[in-house]
Amino acid sequence: MDHVDRIIQQWKEARPDIDTGPMATIGRIARLSAQLRSEMEKTWKRYGLNAASFDVLATLRRSGKPEGLSPGELLELTMVTSGTMTNRVDQLVKSGLVERVPNPNDKRGFLIRLTPTGFSTIETAVGEHAATQKRLVAGISDNQRSELDTLLRALGDALNDDG
Repeated sequence: MDHVDRIIQQWKEARPDIDTGPMATIGRIARLSAQLRSEMEKTWKRYGLNAASFDVLATLRRSGKPEGLSPGELLELTMVTSGTMTNRVDQLVKSGLVERVPNPNDKRGFLIRLTPTGFSTIETAVGEHAATQKRLVAGISDNQRSELDTLLRALGDALNDDG
């Protein structure tokens, strides 16, 4: 019996009229999310990063565009608000991990790209991040993980269809 099972049992005793099945599922997802995030934050912290800065650096690295991304492209690939992205980029510029450079296709615009230090940082950090994630899912088999991915994708699709 895990923590969520104990909570569900209490609700069944206090309110037997409530269907607690969804509560159990969402409770487990929420608890796991917090645990996973905490472990990943330890990895990011070793590189002076947090979730937000890692996200920007990783997006720039995986984009396949060494010349950089426009602010609009970066927003689209990270799905955060414009003000949030400006703050993230400002902090990364101050840290010397990214730079703003003129956009050759838009004289009024600029691109955001990794500096050599930023490239080196994310190159090493993402390798360790992947190793951390592998360690975190090591308790289930590859087949179980694939099934879980399928179920989580279906849940995500169902939520997106409703919204």
